[in-house]
Amino acid sequence: MSFRFTVPALIAAVVVACIAVPALTQESGSEAVAGAGDAIRGRDLSYTCYGCHGIANYKNVYPTYSVPKLEGQHPEYLFAALQGYRDGERGHATMHAQASSMSDQDMRDIAAFLAGKVIEPRTGGAGVGTAPGAAATCVACHGTDGISVMEIYPTLAGQHEDYLARALHEYKSGARKNAIMAGFVAQLSEQDIAELADYYARQRPSLSTAKHANWFKAH
Repeated sequence: MSFRFTVPALIAAVVVACIAVPALTQESGSEAVAGAGDAIRGRDLSYTCYGCHGIANYKNVYPTYSVPKLEGQHPEYLFAALQGYRDGERGHATMHAQASSMSDQDMRDIAAFLAGKVIEPRTGGAGVGTAPGAAATCVACHGTDGISVMEIYPTLAGQHEDYLARALHEYKSGARKNAIMAGFVAQLSEQDIAELADYYARQRPSLSTAKHANWFKAH
């Protein structure tokens, strides 16, 4: 693996950014951090979401990669992600079309339902296997075992490997716009991305797609 940055310095920068960004976001009046959503209302609004996110190992048509698991994720992060798709900070035509028709309250409610039982951080949680060197800068926001340390950041544990790799490539290409992630992924080689995706996909407890999908089958 090739590293083209000083790891301790970058870790320090990421730690500072993880602390500072939510505070700056709230001061600017952005609604990136969600309030409590109505999961019951979100259940009804989420019906079309399960055409993709409720099917285990379902693939995005083109480019082809696994649709992400959402159950266990923080609702605050899901809300922010929906805003990103609506506002063009994330490039995906289908998700943009879906999110464009939603109000912020719709997004909060959908996020509350899709998240289900959130995976909570574990004190001193150890990762499964040996973390790649590039993961040293991920820990500040995503935790040693891929479980996010703050609600606004995504949990990565058990997410599909190909989806994680796709997300990193999108941050690198600019298809996803995030200053912190752009600075980090710019330093990553293809091997780094592959190793990070593999490592976080193997972490436990894992994000899921199955439990909430069964509600729709039963109703």
